[in-house]
Amino acid sequence: QVQLVESGGGLVQAGGSLRLSCTASGRAASAYPMAWFRQAPGKEREFVAAVSVSGVSAYVADSVKGRFTISRDNARNTVYLQMNSLKPEDSAVYYCAGGMRVTTKDGVDYWGKGTLVTVSS
Repeated sequence: QVQLVESGGGLVQAGGSLRLSCTASGRAASAYPMAWFRQAPGKEREFVAAVSVSGVSAYVADSVKGRFTISRDNARNTVYLQMNSLKPEDSAVYYCAGGMRVTTKDGVDYWGKGTLVTVSS
């Protein structure tokens, strides 16, 4: 079992930056590709970004490309989401996720409880 705990959410003005962290614990926590999803009120949970086990390969959704960067530090069992040039439409609960097919919700094996990001205009 893997436990995921997110941190770093908060309130920020449009154009600002935040860095989310997700610390993993448990058996083989660093053995999975990791991802971030987000869910705004009344909307479906959507994929944001994913990173490979090694951290060499990363993929981000078109809606955040050029603004968000995902990375991981396996020595610390931590995954990061650096969010720049934030927009009000980025406001959502952000979830950390782990699994072997982590770019889709159905492929996620482990979810964190989420951290709230609110971007004011």
